[in-house]
Parts: sequence; C-alpha cells; structure tokens
Amino acid sequence: MLPVRMKFLQLLSRKPGKLEMLFQIPFCQKQFPYMCLGTSVCLSSKKKKVNSYEQVDQEKYKNLVYSVTSYKTSSQRPETILEEDNLLSGPPGKHRPPVKGGTKTLKNWVPLINPKKRSTLLNSDSNLPMKIALQKTKMPSVTHILQQTISPQQAFYLERWKQKMILELGKDGFAEYTKNLFLQGELFHAALESMLLSEEMGTKEEREDVDISGYLSSVQHVLKDISEVKALESAVQHETLRYLGLVDCVAKYRGQLCVIDWKTSEKSKPSLKNTFDNPLQVAAYIGAINHDANYDFQVSCGLIVVAYKNGFPAHPHFMDPDLCSQYWNKWLLRLEEYMDRN
Repeated sequence: MLPVRMKFLQLLSRKPGKLEMLFQIPFCQKQFPYMCLGTSVCLSSKKKKVNSYEQVDQEKYKNLVYSVTSYKTSSQRPETILEEDNLLSGPPGKHRPPVKGGTKTLKNWVPLINPKKRSTLLNSDSNLPMKIALQKTKMPSVTHILQQTISPQQAFYLERWKQKMILELGKDGFAEYTKNLFLQGELFHAALESMLLSEEMGTKEEREDVDISGYLSSVQHVLKDISEVKALESAVQHETLRYLGLVDCVAKYRGQLCVIDWKTSEKSKPSLKNTFDNPLQVAAYIGAINHDANYDFQVSCGLIVVAYKNGFPAHPHFMDPDLCSQYWNKWLLRLEEYMDRN
C-alpha cells in the first residue's frame, strides 16, 4: 500500500502547485479524505481541527444562542404551570384529554311522547300559565343528574376554567363572581316572566337594571315569535322514571309548542353544540311534562335561547321532534348511569 501512495506523490510532484493543493484541508476533506490522512504530515500532527460552528453567522443567531445559554430553571408553582399550559396548548378547545372508546347501550327505553296521555287542544284563550312550586322530594333533579354524570372531557374543561378564574380573581373573587352570575340569572328570568305575563316590555326598574339590561335587549327579537304561554317557572316530574325539574317556559315559538330554556352567556354560542348539556336538559323536561299528570298537554319540540350581556341578538336554537328524540335517548343513558351509581 505504501509504494502505491509514494508513486502517487511522485506523479503529483512533477506538476507545480498540485502537491500544495492536495494538502489544503477543505480540498483534501472533500476530494481525498482517506488519502490525506494516510500521507499528509500536517494532518497527522496535532494541529487544531477546523470547527464547523465557527463558519456559522453568529450575529444572525445571537438572540437564539443568548436565550438558550441564559436559561435558568426555577421551581414551578401551580399558577406557572397553568400559564405554561395555556401558552403551549392554547385555549381549552384546542387541548383535549383522551376520549375513552366504547358505546353504551340503553337497558330500558321509555318513549318521549306518552301514548296514554290525552292532550287538549291549545288555543290563545287558555288560562294563565301554570306555575307549580318545586317540592322537596327524594327524587333527583335533572340538573343534579347531569352534574353527577358529566363526561371526563367536560369535567376537564370546567376544572381548567375554574382554576384559571381562581388564579385571576382569587378564591374570594371567584366566589363573588359566581354569586353575581346566579343573581343575574335570577333577575333575568324574573324580568322575562314579568314581560311574558303582562306582554309589556318590563317595568322601569327592570329596564334600568344595568346587570340584565343587555340580556333583555338581546332577546327582544325572540320574544316577538313567542305566543300562548302555557307554563312559567313550573315544576315537572317524570312519574315513571322518577326525576324532577323546573321548566323555564312552555310556549309556542313560531307556531310550535316548545319547552323553552333561557340561558345567559358572555361568549357567543351560535350553534347548538356550543350549549353542551342544555339540549339533554330540555329533552328531559319535555319527557317529564309528557308523563306528568299535572299537565294536560304534551310537547315535542324544544328551544334554547342564549342571551348575551352586551345586548348582541340572542341565538335561538330550535329542536324539532327528531332532534328532541335523539337527545332524549342520550338523556336516558345519563339517567341510567346515575341510577347505577346510586
């Protein structure tokens, strides 16, 4: 092997400049990497190797290098973890926990419409809307059942929202915030009841209440399509399935008798899926009315009205009979899950 290398060097030495070109490091590394290491005296010496990082435009990446080399770890607190989670994962809608597979099967099905119940003919000359007081019984409420059977995904969202609100407002501030939300809801429902009973635009005090004035303005275009109110803030119970609830309103919406649920929101909810479990709640109330002997009529449609604090026009989400039947089946699954747990 050595004679071959020597002959190669002798050939190169006959042409001026060729031998020096061979021992130039970049040329040697690119064209004859192994030959240079075997024959070059300068490469076999302890001369410092060329660092490829020295050829990088350091000025261009100065900020990046500084951010990496100057980073220091510190102890994390719960609030910093939430801040990092929000920064990296984005809003809750973009960061979702894993969904467990599997489809539940309904054990005992009960129809939404009661085949044994006779319905009277509804007309505009009906008596005052029904208003049955909610009695304390051992039967669970619709709201309680839904809260106890909430999905892991919704529980994740609610807990994350709660922690963020506590982080911003503190525990006392968050308690005050939720208290005000409930109070605004009560005032809003009371004002709607007054308006629907008197068919007027509410009392002067209600109109001037800054806490609900935006909500009332939000629903004005929906109220124009409501007629023949049959029940307001009235208790209902399913005599077969043994659950109860308090219905906001039963009235005709554009000619269709509906269970109407009034909701308040500070965020836009333009589609029915944005209302989470509210359609199940409406379906549960419809089923309860149809199986409650106190009501001499049946309902097959629902309406969820989302009113906004800033006065933006409310979103009315109409549920036709087919859609109500779909949510009724989902409600029955949640009810069975609750009964199995208890």
